Order: sequence, then structure tokens, then C-alpha cells
Amino acid sequence: MAYQADMRDVLFQLFEWLPTRELLAHERFSEWDPDSVQMVLQEALKLSQEVLGPANVEGDRVGARWENGKVYLPPSFHDAYQKIKEGGWIGCINNPEYGGMGLPEVIGTAVNEFFFGSNISLSLTALLTRGAGYLVEKFGTDEMRQLFCERMYSGQWAGTMCLTEPQAGSDVGASKTRAIKQPNGRYLIQGEKIFITSGDQDLTENIIHAVLARTPDAEPGTKGLSLFVVPKYRVNPDGSLGEFNDVACSNIEHKLGIHGSPTCSLVFGQNDACEGFLLGQEQEGMKLMFYMMNPARIEVGLQGAALAAAAYQAALAYAKTRLQGRHYSKLKDADAPQVAIIEHPDVRRMLFTSNAYVHAMRALLMQTSYYVDMSRLSEGEEAERYQSYVDVLTPICKAWASDWGFRVTEWCLQVFGGYGYTMEYPAEQYLRDAKIASIYEGTNGIQALDFVARKLPLKGGKPIRDLLGKAEETFKKLRNDPQLMEPAWMLAAALKQIEDLSKGLGKRPDAMMVVLLNSVPLLDMVGDVLGAHFLLEQAIVAREKLAAIFAAKGVDASDKKACRAVIEDDGEAAFYHNKVQLAIHFAYRVLPGVTAKAVAIRAGEMAPMEAVL
Repeated sequence: MAYQADMRDVLFQLFEWLPTRELLAHERFSEWDPDSVQMVLQEALKLSQEVLGPANVEGDRVGARWENGKVYLPPSFHDAYQKIKEGGWIGCINNPEYGGMGLPEVIGTAVNEFFFGSNISLSLTALLTRGAGYLVEKFGTDEMRQLFCERMYSGQWAGTMCLTEPQAGSDVGASKTRAIKQPNGRYLIQGEKIFITSGDQDLTENIIHAVLARTPDAEPGTKGLSLFVVPKYRVNPDGSLGEFNDVACSNIEHKLGIHGSPTCSLVFGQNDACEGFLLGQEQEGMKLMFYMMNPARIEVGLQGAALAAAAYQAALAYAKTRLQGRHYSKLKDADAPQVAIIEHPDVRRMLFTSNAYVHAMRALLMQTSYYVDMSRLSEGEEAERYQSYVDVLTPICKAWASDWGFRVTEWCLQVFGGYGYTMEYPAEQYLRDAKIASIYEGTNGIQALDFVARKLPLKGGKPIRDLLGKAEETFKKLRNDPQLMEPAWMLAAALKQIEDLSKGLGKRPDAMMVVLLNSVPLLDMVGDVLGAHFLLEQAIVAREKLAAIFAAKGVDASDKKACRAVIEDDGEAAFYHNKVQLAIHFAYRVLPGVTAKAVAIRAGEMAPMEAVL
């Protein structure tokens, strides 16, 4: 099945919900307007459907292979990567001074949804290259910027992020990789890193590794880590490639999913000949690395959302053509013809719940990306305010979208029935590829701990109060609305549960253990509330557009039969109608769970800690 995407909702969220037109009016984006952006999106979707999607099949079936210390990717990946390079897609949101397109972050999120959904294995190389290049641009010397940035943003060279070590895992502070300063100002690097995405591959002539390492006099823990730029091949002053830089791939992992993405073990300096450039100052490496890690965490959340969106589109197409069973209104009629399974209520439930989560995840990620843009366009306190929103939303983007993205792929596989479990259809690959997003780039448990321990108290709790206050404003707009009143009051009830917990937990003698045990549910509760808030906001916009369609066609909005006829005949009317229904469905299916979680947390149940395991 060919990759499909919901371009209509992407455009709705960009140009009818978010103020993206105002963003494009800023001097920084003066070369872009809504029409040119839509052309970019159409080209990105075309590339995804015609090149990246077909290559994804071979990427999964053939996968990456490691032979004699080198990694080889499937042939189709080479052609696809070349097309990505030619289009300038890797640096689409990066600085034009170094070859980037200079698009807003929120547009990059839309582009990357198509790329991630059609071929996440190949897209991971681009994701990491973009992030590593940005580290060099922000913290490198002029020499480093000239040597690396344009070659990385153009895709000529790739990039990676090297944190994890065999003995350390998620405990980055336990890293032992060493860095010894040399007379020329560079450093000799020695150590091993594991689980390095695209740590070696044959798509690019060079790979630029962002490596955390420890200098001899460094203090223990994460505070003692420094950050280095370590190329696979040394780079001459004119940008040409020099000798091999003693960075060897010792193995690749055999994985559940993302088979086309090589997950490598790298050995630096086994011959004492690995040279690196220091970024920033010694012992500030972890602080600098977050400038790559935090955007990557948002993009990993996007990975979950994009694969969920692709799985939904595939399941929807299948449900419209797969004939099985009689219509629910004719169950007792043995002679009734078979109908497409999309007519069955349970299938419609699975599809509609999946789509509601997809729209909510897309909204969360686009809203966060918009705040990233505003933090860069603003100054002073306003810039700090937008950045604080990004800081709070980043672990939610990563954890909430990757967890629920995986669950959506599961529901969509179920729509296929037995065929979903076979390799004849893409459902099983979407599920396998999606799972890793909750594990890497900081497990979702770590994201939840970061959320409750660092992000909730950030700036005295003002950013989270602001964000949830926007949800309360949505409730106030709709609390007397005939159609959306009940979802609005459910939103208010969920907000009240979060408020009561936040006030009450700190007063408990067992507060620390309750929070540690329930950090994941706490993050989930906030994600659920924000998702419902976004969809209800969008429902307000959609309903106004739908009313305008009815008026233009001379249909009385109170005439339900006439309105239904318009909705069934007019694609735009159907889209806006469904946006409203998605908000209602999400509220009823998701928000009661917020109260349920709050009851469990408030009870202070400690069975997992009391058990003997």
C-alpha cells in the first residue's frame, strides 16, 4: 500500500488554527509566503509517496548490514538519499547562510511528518545530521562552521549524537570516554559508544559525530562531560577529506524495527589516532548537547505521531475495500450482501479514535514548533516566555506522542485483522518501527521524571499554569455551547483534577515516592488535557467554516437533513464536520481517564514498592 498523508489537516492546523501567516510575515521568513510554503509541502509529500515510501519496504526487508567493519544500506536508500540531498531537505529549517532553506520550525514539522511517516529509517539520518550541524553552528568556532555546517545541511556529510556507553545506558554521567588535549588545541578521543543511530553508513563520504567525553581533570557525573566534534575522516583546511580518523564500527544491532537504520557500536581511538574539536568550553558538554537533544526529543515524538498517521491512512483505505460480514442493520438477513468493514461500528470506533489521537498529536507538535519559532523571533521576557513553553512541552511531545503513537499503530493493525499480522500489508511494520520512539532519546519514564521534577516547577510553575490556563479559556468559551458544552465541562473537570493533585501532593509525607511512582501517569494526564484543549479549539474554527459553507449553499443550519446532505456531498464540509466530531470523541474517550488516574494517584497505592520481586 502506498504511503498516504492527511494534507488537508496539516494545512488546516498551519493556516486555519495556528497564526502561521503572521509568522511568515516576519522579516526572518520574508522569502516565504503561504503559497510557496504549500508548494514546499506538496513537493515533500510527492517525494515521500514516490521515493521514500517505496524505499521503505526494501529498507525493512533487506535492512542495514555490517561486513568487515563497514555498514551498507539497501540500494533504494542511496537513490532516496540522493533525492533528499538534491531537494535541500536536510537543512530545510536551518540557516540559509550555511545552505539551509530557512523555513520556520512549524513548517519543518509538517515536512518531517511526511518523511518520518513514509520512511523513518532513512529520515533518522537526516534528523541527526541537522541536529549535529546546528550544534556546530551555535557553539563551534568560525573554522568549524566553515568546515562542517554547509556540508552537513546539504547532506554531503552526515551527523550523529554519541552519548550511550556499554556500562552507562541512560546514566550518561557514568560515561568513561576520554579526551586528552593536544598541543594543536584539538583532543585525542578514546572510548566506546553504543546504540548510535547511523553511526556508520555508506550514503555519505564523511560522518561528523557529536561525542560526549571526559577530560583528565573533569569532575564526576554529567557536569564533568565535554562535547567534541569528531569526524570519521579528518578534514583538511580547504574542506577536502584527509586520513581516516580512527573511528571504527564494531557491530550493528539486530532490532525489532527500523531495520534500514543502522544502530552501531563505535570505537573511538583504538589506535590512539582519533582527533576531535572541542565545542564550547570543557565540562559544559551536557549543557550544550541539550541543544541537540531537546529538538531531537520533539522530533522523536513526531516519529510516533507520523507513523500513527501513516498507519491510520493505511487502515482507513483497507477498511473501505475489505468486504466482510453483513451490515449491522441486516444481521438477521442471511441473503444480505457483504459490506466493507468500515460499515461495522467497532471498526469505525478504532479508526475514529486513532484519527482523534493523530489530530491531537499533530496539534501538540505543531503548537510546540510554533512556540520554538516565536522564541527565536522575540526578545527579552517574551522570548523567555515562549522558550519556557517549549521547555515544558518537550517531554510531553516526546513521551505522550510516542506512547500513543504506538498504541494507534496497534489499533490500526487490528483493523486489518489477520492480514495486519502478515507482511503483506504495512501495518505490522508501522507498529514495529514506532515502538523504539518511547525508548531512545531518553526513555519515556525519564521524560516523565524530568517533567514532574524540573518542568512543572520551572519559573515557579508559571509556564505550566499558562499552558493549562489556555485550556481553561477554551472551557470558558464553550461551557454554555449547545453542541460542545459537555466536552468542555469534561475538560474543566480534568483540569480540576490536575490542579488538586498539584496542590495536594506536596503536603503528603510520602510525596516523593508518590511522584516517582506516578510520574508517567502525571505526564499522560497533562498530555490528555492539552490534546482535548487543542481539538476543541480547532472545533470552534471548523464549526465556523462549516456554517459558512451552509450559508453559501443557502442551507438553514437548523435543518439537519439538509445539512447532512451537504456534508455527504461536499468534501470541505465533511472535513470541518469531522473536526468537530473528533473533538467530541476525544473528550469522551480520553478525559475520563484523567479522573481515573487522579483517583489512583491520590490513593497513594504502593503495591509495586511493597511487592517482593
